[in-house]
Amino acid sequence: MSEHALRMALLAALGALGLYFAAVFIAGLREVGTNAGRVRPTLQELVTGFVTVFFDTLGIGSFATTTAIFRAWRLVPDELIPGTLNVGHAIESVLSAFVFIEVVPVAASTLIPMVAASAVGAWLGSGVVAGLPRDRIRLGMGVALIVAASMMLMTQLGLFPAGADALGLDWPLLGLAVAGNFILGALMTLGIGLYAPCMILVSLLGLNPKAAFPIMMGSCAGLMPMAAARFVKTGRYHPSASVGLTLGGIPALFIAAYLVKSLPLGAVRWLVIVVVVYTAITLIRAGYRELSGSRRAVLQDPTASVP
Repeated sequence: MSEHALRMALLAALGALGLYFAAVFIAGLREVGTNAGRVRPTLQELVTGFVTVFFDTLGIGSFATTTAIFRAWRLVPDELIPGTLNVGHAIESVLSAFVFIEVVPVAASTLIPMVAASAVGAWLGSGVVAGLPRDRIRLGMGVALIVAASMMLMTQLGLFPAGADALGLDWPLLGLAVAGNFILGALMTLGIGLYAPCMILVSLLGLNPKAAFPIMMGSCAGLMPMAAARFVKTGRYHPSASVGLTLGGIPALFIAAYLVKSLPLGAVRWLVIVVVVYTAITLIRAGYRELSGSRRAVLQDPTASVP
């Protein structure tokens, strides 16, 4: 098959995943509504979706910023944030793939295996995260946000590896790329975004740094519907906040992609780094306090157990 035909086949597969997730999401929302749960988003939830997706489309990322806003406005319980991130941003990720995947002609022999690996990693990772207790999720998200902030800082300071001009990889480098994207897909279910680590990965392997864009968009479109469907089926997400991210994010995607050509994002990135680090510290402290409290309870009552 030609490169164009392979790309079209990839987009068709991603579109099918998006439709599958949409059906699962709608069915889940109907079940929540049947049980008298709230599915209609608040204005704050819609604004969160618009703002985070707008800056995500411009290259800042959405998971860290969404987590910070959720915690600042107390919109979503900590243990439901990973699922809500994946569920709420899933449809937008598929649309982003259709908007951006043709921008840089990355070899299909590199793009498709990396996208598939991230989807498998996310499916396995979401199963683990969905079963974790709140203290472990808080600690995990805190560490993930520290990693994300560190990568944002590297971007600001120009410390990313320079990369090269290649738009495709051969073995064994392709094997490393696939393994790396598998790990990134699994980590994304815990709340660490894919953009910055993917940029580092492709640059270290000698790809043109611009290759991160179609790989990132394709990977997110492949992994997020898979992971999000699992979170919906297990009920480990916040329904109205997920709807708010979806409905607020879709118009932001097209506004940023088609109407905004460039913005002075340097100062915005510094602000995001500060907010993300603060959020990470509060999550780690809360998780540590809860874990310590559980252990003290076990010492005082041997019949109790640490989750």
